[in-house]
Amino acid sequence: MKDQWQACRKLLLVRLDNLGDVLLATPAIHALRASLPGARLTLLTSVTGAQVNRLVPDLDDVIAYQAPWMDPDRRLAMDPSREASMIARLRRHGFDAAIIFTSYHESSLPAAYLCYLSGIPLRHAASVDGPGSLLTSRHRHPDRPMHEVERGLDLVGGLDVPPAGDDLILRPMDDDRQLMREFAKTLRGDGRPIIALHVGSTCPSRTYPADRFVEVARALRSALGAELIWTGSRSERELIDRIQRQLTDPGVNVAGHTSLSQLAALLAECDVAITGNTGPMHVAAAVKTPVVALFALTNPPHEWRPWGVPYRLLNRDVPCAICYTRECPNDQRCLRQVPISEVTEAAAELIGTARARVADQWS
Repeated sequence: MKDQWQACRKLLLVRLDNLGDVLLATPAIHALRASLPGARLTLLTSVTGAQVNRLVPDLDDVIAYQAPWMDPDRRLAMDPSREASMIARLRRHGFDAAIIFTSYHESSLPAAYLCYLSGIPLRHAASVDGPGSLLTSRHRHPDRPMHEVERGLDLVGGLDVPPAGDDLILRPMDDDRQLMREFAKTLRGDGRPIIALHVGSTCPSRTYPADRFVEVARALRSALGAELIWTGSRSERELIDRIQRQLTDPGVNVAGHTSLSQLAALLAECDVAITGNTGPMHVAAAVKTPVVALFALTNPPHEWRPWGVPYRLLNRDVPCAICYTRECPNDQRCLRQVPISEVTEAAAELIGTARARVADQWS
């Protein structure tokens, strides 16, 4: 690691996106921990990203911040005092350096300016724009397709930080692991497969249509005899209730009743998870559960696909692909055109794959 960074004792890691983005940064965070074993690593992240607090062992602290430049719906009222308060808070911490993680097409400069105003002496990020003095070291990623895990590792590699593995890191609490192990045992009965279905997404255009989920659930029960667990947030519970009312064997709805630690522990007990391109897709991957990803073509799949587990990526190419929109104007044709049988077959294939045992990962 470069000398001036080797001396850092208080390091701020900035990843202001959603939960999945934070999980995809954990291999890079782990590399930093390996190179700076005595440093204190603090993550500055969104409210949803802050759920990883105490579940990523490499982090010492997490600070939640709803940055206005990361608000897609413009829901945050204009309130400069919020930013002034965060700048003062970061100043009090006395950070030696900041590393800003961003996605493709996302500018690092607003976060760099926040760190600059907070008096953080070293500021490292990738930028295709001229950063002026906002960055003390400017990184350029290779001009080729890269997964977000690779982007994070490449960013810290610009500081001569070598990789220390590339697994996603999320460690549920021991009590939650035991609780979900017992819960899954009662559901599995005589050996039925357990399949998690995650209905929602913070981005509506990435959400698999509810009527299609009804058909998928029926097919999974009929073809595989699977026990179904519906996961989601509290706001998605009513939607799942509506889906379940159309099913003879509705499964179990745990939406709104699990913390992130409990969700991770529950997904670890499932044979496969069926999700959209959303945070729980990466939660499942982090606990080594195979994923059927109903992956809307709003974003390039090669950047966001499930990492480090067996998976199947399901969609159909459409003229409007890679649209980066929040609301789909075309009735989600990239998802609706996927046959129900294809979803069931993908789940059956993944149930049969040999996956790493959770006990080995967390031992």
